[in-house]
Amino acid sequence: MSIEPTVMSAGGAAAAVGGFLEFEKPLVRIQHDIEEMEREQRETGRDHAADIRQQRTRFKTTLKRLYSSLTPWETVLVARHPKRPLSTDYLRMVFRDFCELHGDRAFADDKAIISGFARIGGHKVMFIGHNKGKEVKERIACNFGCAHPEGYRKALQKMKLAEKYGLPVVCLIDTQGAYPGIGSEERGIAYAIATNLMEMARLRTPIVCVVIGEGGSGGALGIGVGDRVAIFQHAFYSVISPEGCAAILWKTAEQRKHAAEALRLTARELAKLDMIDEIIPEPVGGAHRDPEKVAAGLEKYVVAALNDLKRLTLGTLIRRRQERIRRLGSFFASPSEAKARAATDVSTTRRSTSRTSRLRTRFSQREKVTT
Repeated sequence: MSIEPTVMSAGGAAAAVGGFLEFEKPLVRIQHDIEEMEREQRETGRDHAADIRQQRTRFKTTLKRLYSSLTPWETVLVARHPKRPLSTDYLRMVFRDFCELHGDRAFADDKAIISGFARIGGHKVMFIGHNKGKEVKERIACNFGCAHPEGYRKALQKMKLAEKYGLPVVCLIDTQGAYPGIGSEERGIAYAIATNLMEMARLRTPIVCVVIGEGGSGGALGIGVGDRVAIFQHAFYSVISPEGCAAILWKTAEQRKHAAEALRLTARELAKLDMIDEIIPEPVGGAHRDPEKVAAGLEKYVVAALNDLKRLTLGTLIRRRQERIRRLGSFFASPSEAKARAATDVSTTRRSTSRTSRLRTRFSQREKVTT
């Protein structure tokens, strides 16, 4: 691992020297010592192999210790790491025969959303993912992964195309949120996301969603409704960014660490709340330290999920998807309590329907009398 210039990651979280994050500072000195011994060994011919092995062991031990107890804010920093693999990286490593499809047939081709036909395992799929871009020019063109309304319309059109040909949809989520500019609002960003939520809930083909980095706000939800929703170990999924939450609650982004903890945005917390189906493990130190290993885990999960979903009839598939959506945000102490609450909801709905029917009859009788 070589020392490289620092870059600014998404959300304004600066990476430390050599690509190390704020909480990884203990690793910087160890890495520096290793590089110094390697340089001296090359220049003088002295054998430092034993010392280098010892320092590398120390590096791995320290790295494992740091990542065994990440705070929510540290998880956010890892998810935003500038070297973390993006959707385009997984598209290259996991998917084959990719044929990109452009445009929303109404306004423009939003580069923040990439879509097209692809293969994974033995499955033909429709691939849809956020695209943050790598170089500065590409990131600007992609709005750093923040999609406009045309991006979500583009994604929905491709999903409808997949439904037409009976292809499952695979969505990779990695965005701070939808683009917040005036043009985005003028072209109906909220309506576009809401439409996607409704249409994905009833799309007649399997949908698998994976949060690979940042899962921010409605920008993530716009392609995040699925039969299976997984998240990488060091990714996060939240209704708002920690900085945005802190700015609203405390009027300053300086409280972002407290906001990150309160939002319960880590993979472990989301699993406790039953918001996601599975956590895809990452190597010690994050996905950027071994992208091929993470890609293999992603492929294994997606292929297994598609194998399971393809066994279901379309009616069962949609029913289970909608039942899953209805359960989100429910808090019960026990399964029996959940069952009782469900029975109460059904009873309330029936009473409401009966009352509405009586009122409709009464008003129609009044109209007849009046006429």
